[in-house]
Amino acid sequence: MPEQDVCQVTCIDQPKVDRVKNELKEQNTLEVAKIFKALSDETRIKIAYSLYLEEELCVCDVGNIVGASTAAVSHHLRLLNKQGIAKYRKEGKLVYYSLVDEHVKQLIKMAFQHQKEVSVHG
Repeated sequence: MPEQDVCQVTCIDQPKVDRVKNELKEQNTLEVAKIFKALSDETRIKIAYSLYLEEELCVCDVGNIVGASTAAVSHHLRLLNKQGIAKYRKEGKLVYYSLVDEHVKQLIKMAFQHQKEVSVHG
């Protein structure tokens, strides 16, 4: 029995294919993939969502929220910072993290909205 989710014949719309290939050549898909890879870890997405909800949190608060040690949370936050997702500022002996910009905030927000819609609609 043939699979229902695969074309049963080959039919290529060359103008569409060429347009998309040209657009992809101009994009840095590897760097975009790194953003999604960084967010694919459950602890890091919890951290990112926490930062979305509260704008800014110190490392100790983040650890308490996600149930992880300060060392573990610091490791995750450094990775999010390295990937351009989070930024930090130091105030005395405390370090506060926040999401880097509105684009990242919208990405996190939309991911969670999408998940809720998928859960409701099956």
